[in-house]
Amino acid sequence: MRRLPFLNGIKAFEASARTGSFARAADELNVTPAAISRMVRLLEQRLGLPLFQRKANGLVLTPAGRTYQTGLTPIFDALANLTTQVTSLANRYVLTVGVGPTFAIRWLIPRLASFHRLAPDVDVRITTGGAAAPFADDWTCGIKLGDGHWPGLVAEPLFAADLVPVCAPTLATQLKTPADLRAATLLRVAHAPDDWPRWLKAAGLPKIASKGPQFEFYGQALQAALDGIGVAMGIRPYIDDDVAAGRLVTPFARSIPKRQHWYLVYHPGRIEEPGFAAFRTWLMEAARSPAPDPAG
Repeated sequence: MRRLPFLNGIKAFEASARTGSFARAADELNVTPAAISRMVRLLEQRLGLPLFQRKANGLVLTPAGRTYQTGLTPIFDALANLTTQVTSLANRYVLTVGVGPTFAIRWLIPRLASFHRLAPDVDVRITTGGAAAPFADDWTCGIKLGDGHWPGLVAEPLFAADLVPVCAPTLATQLKTPADLRAATLLRVAHAPDDWPRWLKAAGLPKIASKGPQFEFYGQALQAALDGIGVAMGIRPYIDDDVAAGRLVTPFARSIPKRQHWYLVYHPGRIEEPGFAAFRTWLMEAARSPAPDPAG
C-alpha cells in the first residue's frame, strides 16, 4: 500500500523553496502566507526535521530541505505536464489502430494525411503488433489479414490479398516469360512459405524451387526487390503505391488470390464512437480508391 506524506504541506514547501518566500508561494497557491507557513511547519513536524532556516531576511533551505526540493520540483513539473496532456484530449478522439508493420508503412501511413485533413480532432495512434497478432483490448480497431472469422468482433472486408511477382524495372527486362524465373533470385517471406509455390503452380511451373534470401516480413522482401536483389512475391495492397510510381513493376500479368482478405476488425460497440465512425468511413473509401498518382 502506497503511503503518501502530507500533500498540502509538500505543495506549500515546494512552492516556498522554489520562489524563496512564503508570500510568493501564497500568491502562487492562492492562500495566505500564514497558511503556507503553517502547512510547512506541520510538514516539518511530520517528517521530524527542519526544511528551512527562518531568518529575518528570508528563508534558507537546510540540507534536508534542499534535497527534498531538488526531487520534488521535477515531480510537480511532470505532474503539470501530464495534466496538460490529459486535458488537451478533452476535445479530441483517441483512435488506436492495430496493424502489421508492412501494412502501416506501405499503405496506411502514406494516406493518413488525408484523414487528418478530414478529421483533425481525431488523434490516430498506430501500434504494430503484426497482422497475425491477437486483437488487443486497448485497440480501437485493427486491420488484419485472415479469413474474416474473429469471434466477438466485427470484420469488414477491405481488400483481396492478391499475389503477383514484383521486381525493380532494370531486373524486369531480363524476365520475358515466367520460365525465366528459373535463373532469378526469388525473395521469400518466412511466415508465407506457400506464396511462391502457389503462384508457380498456377503459372504452370511447379518444378521451379523458390530459392533466395528469406525475410521475416513482406516489407523487407519488397525493399530487397526495390534494391534489385531479386524478385519478390508482392501482396496487394503492399505493392500498389510502388507499382503506380514505377518503383516496382509486375513483369507478368498473372496474379492469384492468396485465399485471405484484409479486414477492418473492431468490437461492435465501437461503431457509435464519433472518432472511429469517421475513421471507418474514410478507410472504406480509401480502400476503394486507386493508388495515389505519383505525379501528385
